[in-house]
Amino acid sequence: MAGRQLSGLDVAFLCLEGKTTPMHMGAVVIFDAPSAVCPERLARLLAERAARIPRLRRRVVTTVFPPGGATWTDDTEFDARQHIHQHQLGEFCEEDPLTAYAAEWIERPLDLRRPPWSLHVVTGLRDNRFALLLKLHHAFTDGAGAFAVAAGLLDELPFTRTVLAATEPAEDERSPLEMVKDGIASAISDASTGAGIASAVLRAARPYQLPPLAAPNTPSRRLGFVRLDLADVRQIRAAHGGTVNDVILAVLTGGLREWMINRGQRVEGRTLRALIPVSTRAREAGPAANRLSGYLCDLPVYLDDPVRRLAGIHRAMNRNKAAGPLSGPGAVPILAERIPAPVHRLATHVVGHAAGLLFDTVITNVPLPKCELSLDGAPLGEVYPLVPLAPRSALGIAAAVYRDSVHIGLQANGDAVADTGSLGDAVLKSAAALYERSVST
Repeated sequence: MAGRQLSGLDVAFLCLEGKTTPMHMGAVVIFDAPSAVCPERLARLLAERAARIPRLRRRVVTTVFPPGGATWTDDTEFDARQHIHQHQLGEFCEEDPLTAYAAEWIERPLDLRRPPWSLHVVTGLRDNRFALLLKLHHAFTDGAGAFAVAAGLLDELPFTRTVLAATEPAEDERSPLEMVKDGIASAISDASTGAGIASAVLRAARPYQLPPLAAPNTPSRRLGFVRLDLADVRQIRAAHGGTVNDVILAVLTGGLREWMINRGQRVEGRTLRALIPVSTRAREAGPAANRLSGYLCDLPVYLDDPVRRLAGIHRAMNRNKAAGPLSGPGAVPILAERIPAPVHRLATHVVGHAAGLLFDTVITNVPLPKCELSLDGAPLGEVYPLVPLAPRSALGIAAAVYRDSVHIGLQANGDAVADTGSLGDAVLKSAAALYERSVST
């Protein structure tokens, strides 16, 4: 990865970066320690492990040739300890001090002059629990790659080294001229695919519709954490069909419906369009940090019946899967991959602010292993992923299935959303309504 050229999509995430639009992913991970932990010891342990992960010592350097491009290069002054911080929650603080602190943490952009990641060890939670707050720039990796990095920070498991090795691409030994020539050849061969995606994007755009979740950009963020019982989700699936992900989308749709009604927004005859990222790592080779496509799914918030909502989402997702992740309007990451870096430098920031014409929110599902994870012997109890807010968007949602729970991280525009608690309550109510229907059938 040292000296490796960033892909078009990686550069796009860099170009979207701004004080009010930070493009980093995050996770709030809570561990159940058997006794009080020493934060200094945890920080030292994490620094030692981070120092052994080559990717974490690399930063972005822009290139003169090819113009507008960028490469990953080793930071000669790298010190993992500078990326790791400690925080003790106070006793007299907000009702939910961890969520409040994490919201302040997530809204701060990363320093792109350094390797683009940060860790905070947070102590002071009840019952000896502690939290690890991890932040990675989206140019650095996607959700699947983020777990691979996190795996190297946690206690080692049999698959840890394999996962890390698989996400550590070989150094690109091509000359700048060879990169340009290869890029031109690739652009020509992919022109028809790119044209097809661009055409689908234009057809799917909604230029005359005021996006219901639109909001002016702001640095302020609010977070919310929701935990669902995986057994309940599987019961719903068994009774009404669909996949686990379909059920999660249906639960979120019901929560968004009630939340919009409580905010005085119209839901009759309206859908919310979600961009659902899809990993293409199994389909595409190559060293890019991000291997993503996406689906667009219209969430039927207009439907009052929770079972009909699930059925509608299941049909929509089946259509997406039948078409495949490498085409269609949701494949905007594939299109970004095919655009040269200079074009991204000129246009991506402007185009990004028109994202509301295509979708209202991003809902992503982060893959996690089924085995038990731990840090310094403390079992991982909860993990809430956080997806960056799209420009001019009020809400982004990320979910992760781990052990016996579905963990949902809500990230909201702090000026547009006064309280994420009401949305979290609505999601729980939506899950309960679907579950009740599943046990009564």
